[in-house]
Amino acid sequence: MKSLKTYLLATAAVLGLSIGSCSEDFLDVEPKTSLFDTNFYSTQLDAEMALIGCYDGWQRTNSDVDASFYLLTEIMSDECFAALGVGDDRNYQAIDRFDKNEAPAYSDLGNNLWIRYYGGIFRCNKLLQELDRIIWNGATASEQEANRKRVEGEARVLRAILYFDLVRLFGNIPLLTVPTQENLPQANPDDVYALIADDLLFAAENIPADAYPKSKASENDGRITRWAAKALLGRVYLYYTGYYGKPDLVGKVTGQQALQHLEDVIASEEYGLLDNFRDLWPASSIKVKIDSEGRRVADGASNYQRGHKESVLVLKFNYTQDYNGNLDGNRWLVMMGLRNYSVFPYGRGWGACTVHPAIVNAYGDGDSRRSASIIDLKAESIEDGFDKLDDQREYTGYSVKKYTPMSKWEVKSDGSMELVDEVFGLGGGDFQISQYQDWVVIRYADVLLMAAELGSSNATQYLNDVRRRAYTTDGVLDPNFTELTATKENILKERQLELAFEGVRYWDLLRQGVDYAASAIAEEDGVEVLSGQKDDKVVIKAANIIAKKGLFQIPNTQITLSNNVLKQNPGW
Repeated sequence: MKSLKTYLLATAAVLGLSIGSCSEDFLDVEPKTSLFDTNFYSTQLDAEMALIGCYDGWQRTNSDVDASFYLLTEIMSDECFAALGVGDDRNYQAIDRFDKNEAPAYSDLGNNLWIRYYGGIFRCNKLLQELDRIIWNGATASEQEANRKRVEGEARVLRAILYFDLVRLFGNIPLLTVPTQENLPQANPDDVYALIADDLLFAAENIPADAYPKSKASENDGRITRWAAKALLGRVYLYYTGYYGKPDLVGKVTGQQALQHLEDVIASEEYGLLDNFRDLWPASSIKVKIDSEGRRVADGASNYQRGHKESVLVLKFNYTQDYNGNLDGNRWLVMMGLRNYSVFPYGRGWGACTVHPAIVNAYGDGDSRRSASIIDLKAESIEDGFDKLDDQREYTGYSVKKYTPMSKWEVKSDGSMELVDEVFGLGGGDFQISQYQDWVVIRYADVLLMAAELGSSNATQYLNDVRRRAYTTDGVLDPNFTELTATKENILKERQLELAFEGVRYWDLLRQGVDYAASAIAEEDGVEVLSGQKDDKVVIKAANIIAKKGLFQIPNTQITLSNNVLKQNPGW
């Protein structure tokens, strides 16, 4: 199996939304450089190429700086403030406060996200529609059917991912299961979740257990596995039953069945916890010391590896672009970086998502996750050099470390440190488009905590395995470590600390109920911050969150294009 990166480079350009269309100049000539319905979807290679086009569609949903799903979930949570620069528009503040009055002109927030998500869904639907046309490889009918089911399973999980993001974010969305230009109204969310459940259940049954093993992560990292489908099914179950207050997942998955899927992931022995929490992330895996010349330098080699044993579901990025100029880099990562400030090993960014001091203070003494998850500018002795405060909005002194741009530095002949590459290790990449840290959507630690929450007989063990790793550094257990009983309160608290800044917290809050989430997120009296070095406050009203039921606005452009068939969410 060729690597995901290889296929992306070779095929992404010909698998866009324009498959099946061409200009009049080419109507009587078979195209030689493009793939069309009439000469495509014939062989298994065609199917594999189309499948990678579906993966590329998922990646494109998060390669735009407008308002990626990850950025939205962090801004809407209680972990981060919107921030950015003092001269920037306040569209992110409108998201953070659930208040469109912060940016009245921005009635189209999320429009690019909407377009890209439905573009990805189109690709998945198109491939699924054409499966019967494919001549599948295999010496026997059973081998051919197995190949078909694997491809179908991967495409259906990708479609489920896209719909799960959309239905959580917008609540009421059109449900398209085949390629169509029909102007469909918004579906009942139950119908969307029914499709998600069916897609994931199919994949959990039909993607072979030995497809894309971790032992070959260098070749297949990022591919959808049976175990990823099962883990995602657990997440979908917890969110749907929590947010909507239902006893099961639309009559298709019970709590016991969701738990069994998670236990299957654990029993597969494909995954495990890394020894050191810091090695999960590029930035935190680099230990920094001050040398005899007062320079910030690496203290030993980084132990970070892509495709590590803890990653269950991963959205891949790389530093290339396809033939149409579509970028494959992680552009939202750049939004998270220190505003216009590079200091070893961090690269510069645009200063979004400054960290709320409350999450910093939530970590106990000896918990390695605090320093691995958060850049503490003062503690890391880089605050004095941060001279961009005049341009930083909602500065707290803390930034996200798990997902932050990286840069490469070298010692010059005169002994000073020189920034030689704004993209870590690539050699001359553009920092805005060439960051390529992957987004680990589901980690094994999350699987353990979900299983504990669903009442596994091993719940206490799972909870404390996660906690013990957090308090262990290079094999030494911190004396502050204590075991906890697996109560719901303890599990949710552990999820907050373990999964901070991973795009999980907002949904964990919302599935406890809208009122619960609003109470946790609201800052009625305001949190003191600095904007342009001047005293400022971030005020978030619980009433705004409750009025909107925690949902995002439907982009006005989409409502207009639908001739008002689409209806705006309450409160927006």
